[in-house]
Amino acid sequence: MAFATQAVDIPQLIDDNRIGRFQLLIFVLVGLTVVMDGFDVQAMGFVAPAIIKEWGVSKAELGPVFGAGLFGMLLGSLSLSVLADRIGRRPVLIGASVFFAACMLATTWASSIVQLELIRFITGLGLGAIMPNAMALVGEYSPRRKRVTLMMLVSCGFTVGAVLGGLLSAALIPAYGWRSVFYIGTALPLLMALLMWRYVPESLQFMVLKQRRLDRVAGLLRRIDPGFVADAGTRYQVAGPAARGAPVGELFRQGRATVTLLLWLLNFMNLLNLYFLSNWLPTIAASAGLSTQTAVLVGTVLQLGGVLGTVLMGPVIDRIGFYRMLLPSFALAVFSIAMIGQPGLSLPLLFLVVMVTGFCIVGGQPAINALAATYYPTTLRSTGIGWSLGVGRIGSIIGPVLGGELIRRNWSHSQLFLAVAVPAAISTLVLLCMAWLARQEQGRGGEAAPLQGGGPAPAGGLE
Repeated sequence: MAFATQAVDIPQLIDDNRIGRFQLLIFVLVGLTVVMDGFDVQAMGFVAPAIIKEWGVSKAELGPVFGAGLFGMLLGSLSLSVLADRIGRRPVLIGASVFFAACMLATTWASSIVQLELIRFITGLGLGAIMPNAMALVGEYSPRRKRVTLMMLVSCGFTVGAVLGGLLSAALIPAYGWRSVFYIGTALPLLMALLMWRYVPESLQFMVLKQRRLDRVAGLLRRIDPGFVADAGTRYQVAGPAARGAPVGELFRQGRATVTLLLWLLNFMNLLNLYFLSNWLPTIAASAGLSTQTAVLVGTVLQLGGVLGTVLMGPVIDRIGFYRMLLPSFALAVFSIAMIGQPGLSLPLLFLVVMVTGFCIVGGQPAINALAATYYPTTLRSTGIGWSLGVGRIGSIIGPVLGGELIRRNWSHSQLFLAVAVPAAISTLVLLCMAWLARQEQGRGGEAAPLQGGGPAPAGGLE
């Protein structure tokens, strides 16, 4: 229990208490918002066959529609994450949920490819704000001992949303048409926005650093520690500097430039891999002679491996650190990806190497998001995650396009997957560089030590 006349270290108070119902409710509601993010991003893929049939358009004509959504998400990640570090995570999360709910409704009114492309681009702007702010808010209400696990579990909601979207679409489209998917996609985010407005508070660290709504801080701390008492003389402390200048520029100051660029490169390479595999793996499997049903199952196993990776990596990272987990995972991915394209691979072995690839690549992305969240201080956290993801989304656009071009050039399956193993190898080298930098900073008592994961948080980590 904190004494009223003492300075209260908010991160330490969170660390010293068990995770209670108040925090669990925040995690669940924010996680459900990420679920809706995944549902919406994948919605176009699920309704595409019905639109092609109803409008009489070709598959190729829908390509720009998918690209427009991803490009919108890229811009949303870059711009709205910066806004969140100025006005708060809560208003941006709620506003983005209402915004993309309205865009989902507008999608039902589209009657041409051009209209659909414009609406999906605008929708992407709102969707790009969800993941960076969800990760930041969950991290700032989590005790350090469980922080990475909780952030990765919430991030896993994106994949859960994609799976649920597929199940709902399969049930709704035959009975009610493709627009019914977007009606559901309108109602649920609005419901989530209302629940967040009622039950999800702003980050405590953010309020203290920005000196906003300090009258609410004591009440929120009592919901974490019922024995906490404060009076007019109580001061609150968080580890981290106050914001100076433009948030994006701050990512390159105070020794953060190298790690920032490495995080951007890591996100770029992994999302290039992830989106190539997600988009092309079933098609390549079918062209190799597998039945359509088996080819779809191969793609599903990739995502299943990703869910397993997300669930299992988090607790391990909390115990042994990011690099001891991610370095062997990405090194293994180099070999598992290359194995996918080898001729004469038996079906059980194909499923095994695809699942391992999903574990390492799809499951590794939430860990990369958590790595960024752990590195940046409160005033830069949303900006840091958002710009890492935003730059990474360039890779998510290039990956499928590059795959299509290589397939058009008649590359063999073996050549294709050897090429796709290269970004995983680059990711491994980037992680080696980051691990070396973190070790050097830790030896000097610097601020990059939190990148090791686990243990007490030095200044500059997630406060």
